[in-house]
Order: sequence, then C-alpha cells, then structure tokens
Amino acid sequence: MEKIITEATKIYLALEPVDMRKGFNGLYAQVSEQLKLKPLSGALFVFTNKTRTRVKILHWDDSGLWVMAKRLEEGRFSWPKSAGSANKLVLGSTALRMLLDGIELKHGAKKAWYEV
Repeated sequence: MEKIITEATKIYLALEPVDMRKGFNGLYAQVSEQLKLKPLSGALFVFTNKTRTRVKILHWDDSGLWVMAKRLEEGRFSWPKSAGSANKLVLGSTALRMLLDGIELKHGAKKAWYEV
C-alpha cells in the first residue's frame, strides 16, 4: 500500500455508502456512474458500507485493477457526511492513512475502540 499511496496520488472518498458485495465491475461502475470519474486514472477510490465497518479501495496500476478491503472487528470508520449535492471528497494521502488507522479526522485523535 505504501508504494501505491504517495503525496501525488489522487484519492477520492465516496460519501454515500456502497454495497460491499460489489467487486471490480460494481466498483468500476460506481466510480463511472455515481462519482462521474475515470476508474482507469490511477486514482484511489475509497468506499464504505452503511455501518462504516468495511472499506474497499479501487485502484488501476496501469496493468490491472486492484480491490483492497479492510473489515473492522470492532468500532466504525470515521466518515465525512455529504454536504449538499456533493457525493465525493478529495483526500490527501495523510488523511487516508489516518482514516484507515482509526483516527477521527475531525478531532485528530484515535477513536477509543482503536487504542491499543
């Protein structure tokens, strides 16, 4: 994951939940039709489910598509709310790492369930 995410990597966070049964084709369609973006752009497209316990990331690496997934055993991911008609948010690589590591982006602190 470290080689995929650099400071130059474009990262788009889908604000609306997605059915986590979606695989390559379903997430590809979600990027094209819902987010109105190009799935083969090399960007990371980040999705969560309704309960915010799972995350999937779709990424094109110039030779094929990747789908990366993370399932929490405890707690929920901190996820921004959609504002108005916005259906996506652009994130920096540091913000994505924080989100995946259980850090509340709004307050900059680890969620209580994530503390080790």
